[in-house]
Amino acid sequence: MSTGADDPEVSGTRLEGHARDDSRVYMAGRDLHQTIHPAVPEAITALRTLPRDVAAFTGRESELRRLLRTAAPGRSVVIHTVDGMPGVGKTTLATHAAHLLADRYPDGQLYVRLHAHTLGRRSADPADVLAALLTGIGVRPHQLPDGLEARAALWRDRLAGRRMVIVMDDAEDANQVEPLLPGSEGCLAIITSRRRLAALDGAVPLSLTVMPPDDAASLFIRLTHRATPQTGPERDAVAEAVRLCGYLPLAIALLAARLAQHPAWSIAEYTADFAAAQDRLGELEAGDRAVAAAFDLSYRALPADRQRFLRRLGLHPGADIDAYAAAALDGVPIAQARRHLSALYTHHLVEEPARGRYRLHDLIREYARSLAEQDPAEDRQRAVDRLFAYYQHTAEAADRHYADAHRPDTPATAAPPAAAPVLAGREQALAWMRTERVNLLSCTQYAAADARHPDVVRFALAVNVFLRLEGPWHEGISLLGAGISAARRLGDRRGEADALWSLGWMHRVTGDYAAAADLAEQALSLYRSLGERLGEANTLRDLGRVRRMTGDCPAAADLAEQALAHYRSLGDLLGEANALWDLAWARRMTGEYRESAARAEQALALYRSLGSRLGEANTLWDLGWVRRLTGDLPAAVDLTERALALYRSLGDRLGEANALWSLGECARLAGDPQAAAGPAERALELYRALEVRLGEAHALRDLGRVRALTGDLEAAAEMAERALSLFRSLGDLHGEAEVLNSQGALLAQTSTADEALDRHRQALRIARRVNSPLEEARALEGAARCAAATGAVPAARAELREAVAIYRRIGAAEAATAAEYLASLEGGHPR
Repeated sequence: MSTGADDPEVSGTRLEGHARDDSRVYMAGRDLHQTIHPAVPEAITALRTLPRDVAAFTGRESELRRLLRTAAPGRSVVIHTVDGMPGVGKTTLATHAAHLLADRYPDGQLYVRLHAHTLGRRSADPADVLAALLTGIGVRPHQLPDGLEARAALWRDRLAGRRMVIVMDDAEDANQVEPLLPGSEGCLAIITSRRRLAALDGAVPLSLTVMPPDDAASLFIRLTHRATPQTGPERDAVAEAVRLCGYLPLAIALLAARLAQHPAWSIAEYTADFAAAQDRLGELEAGDRAVAAAFDLSYRALPADRQRFLRRLGLHPGADIDAYAAAALDGVPIAQARRHLSALYTHHLVEEPARGRYRLHDLIREYARSLAEQDPAEDRQRAVDRLFAYYQHTAEAADRHYADAHRPDTPATAAPPAAAPVLAGREQALAWMRTERVNLLSCTQYAAADARHPDVVRFALAVNVFLRLEGPWHEGISLLGAGISAARRLGDRRGEADALWSLGWMHRVTGDYAAAADLAEQALSLYRSLGERLGEANTLRDLGRVRRMTGDCPAAADLAEQALAHYRSLGDLLGEANALWDLAWARRMTGEYRESAARAEQALALYRSLGSRLGEANTLWDLGWVRRLTGDLPAAVDLTERALALYRSLGDRLGEANALWSLGECARLAGDPQAAAGPAERALELYRALEVRLGEAHALRDLGRVRALTGDLEAAAEMAERALSLFRSLGDLHGEAEVLNSQGALLAQTSTADEALDRHRQALRIARRVNSPLEEARALEGAARCAAATGAVPAARAELREAVAIYRRIGAAEAATAAEYLASLEGGHPR
């Protein structure tokens, strides 16, 4: 029996013992208690949880090198983010890299899904992820602390001193990832995300783009389990298949997987079927994998207004877009459009190939367009209306900065856009047009296909002057042809006249003078019926240029005089300057060099007063031509070099080509064929790039003359023949006469006098027909030299006297040498 002092109930003491099985025995009062706990098993560790590596891994060599370099000995903890659009291969790359690095991280290779884009699941809570990671490396569940911060601290503690690689796949944002990162040296974290995780401090970003075409083709072949294509058509079919997939690895894998199941199918037929598919995205699925489904997950993560914005981007007909066009398309303020674009870029739903320029991947564009088709038709219509109004308004504003002539005002058809870039001058206007050229042409094609005839007319007229300046002119011809057809369908006679006039200009510079004249006559008739005197003046001027090119210089001068009178009555100083320049050109062609120079000086003064640098360049070049013809080569070079500097500052490649050609001629006439060759060859390159056949013909003719001076008579003859063919195909009689005279001079060195004489006689007939006194005198001089060579000195003297008289009358540089030769004939000593 115990005493009171020993009585637990009295003394309040508690006796307790522990059994071997972790049960607990204790006495409280007079009762004996035993608490039995089940034994806690040893924690199950999982330190190598990477998914299986991809046997068909293809390409990505540079990206792999970047990831593998970070595992070099002595490197501290490294964090890599691999971001990219859905289906671009982020997980595949990260997993493959982790497998390759396994031997460098022997303590573990872990993989955890963060489920930012898993259908039917919420994004993983970092506290739950840490619980899984900690138990995976051996922490018993009942030892897990509560709370995110405590778990993150324990995670960093348990990784200390270990070398582990952890792949965190499909992260939502930096907040989700930050607690999961190791804190000690020796570990590598590779995080994949559809978002750019810019807020993750210390991370090395790697943005994954679509595959290069060759790598994409190799991946396709590997996944189809076929031999490498051996024939050109097979290789072309593979190249087309991966192009249609937008070089997106997921799309390539799904397309290849279906072909792999059908060994009897040919790649070419399979690709053709895929190209013709109405629902290409629907073809890119296999089981629970689909490109559209991958896009869906990113799309659903967007707020409603951003979803609408993406759908509207799918309506854009062009190649890329900026914030102004996007704002117009969605009908939102420019600041909001910029925020939307930035967010979509962060989510890899748009690309940014250049600053401020955004582009949808082809398959995302198709996806967005398919979603937009579910919107009400009137909403889509209004979005395109706003986009077209923006482009037309801004293109017309740009046109006013570089147009070389005033045109009748175009009635406004839509309200100006809420926001548009400020184009402060010619350079900014041209820069905007160069950037948006493809988009403007794409919008025109869309409008034509959708029978939006007013938009076709307005786009054609807004873009054509830019295409005049920079080409390619065949695009301008196609564009204006569509504009004329649309204007006629609308009964828009003013629009038709404007487009006819512009198309005539295009045909003139490309050398189709018959078409140019016909179009100008049609435009002139329409303008007159409309009482539109400015349009009439512009067309008279262009019709005069056609007449000049086809050798009818008197008619050209008359038409220029008519245009000049119209411009002066309208008070149009720019038109007046243009007509004066045309008159200067016509007078030069007819050998009236003093009159030509006077008209050019008048035009130059007007251009300078108007601040027209292009007009100034044109008249400086023309004045240089006159100085060259009259033998003042230093002045000719100075004027032409000043014109060249202006053309280059304006970005006017045709003007640059013309000036270079003139400088080459100056050097040739100065007796320096080496100095002449460079500018002439560069001019020829530019003319060909611009598809200016007339310029090409002039450059070939004069390069032939340069080759003759260097003794390469065979090349000289070949170039002259090509130039002659071009001039004849263009119907340029003046140019034909010039080449025939050049051929006559060349044949006098290489063949018989009779052959040379035949060329000069042909040139003489043409020169008299087109009223070209300079070529007439050159033909007479050439014929006289041939006659003298055959002993017919009296005949030679007669023709040479006539040639000298013409040279002196027009003030040509050749007058002195011809007179000297005549004196030698009359003195009985022909040279």
